[in-house]
Amino acid sequence: MPPVVPPFLIGLIAAPLAKRFLKPLMRGVVKTSVGLALEVKKATHEAGENIHDLAAEVAAEMVAAQMATGDVEARPGDAQQAAESDTPKGEKDEAAARAEGEARAPKIRATAGAGKAR
Repeated sequence: MPPVVPPFLIGLIAAPLAKRFLKPLMRGVVKTSVGLALEVKKATHEAGENIHDLAAEVAAEMVAAQMATGDVEARPGDAQQAAESDTPKGEKDEAAARAEGEARAPKIRATAGAGKAR
């Protein structure tokens, strides 16, 4: 009958070997994953910029077309306002009123030792 080797002895021998080979492998996997995530983030940011640029160009073209037909008076900032108006006016008014209400609310701070007489 062959000698029985306890599993913990196998672990004691295999752990340093696994550390020697798996640590560089895992380091490479993590480094590649982080690099890939940064590239995806960069590509997403560039795509968002391109969409905003396209929206601004379209808004400027529409304002120019309206001015050419004489439908709208020329006012400075029309193209920029058209490009920036993502939310309806009612939502903007609600947000402004809520921010104003929060600004007017009194701020009460609890202080340690407040009201204690020495």
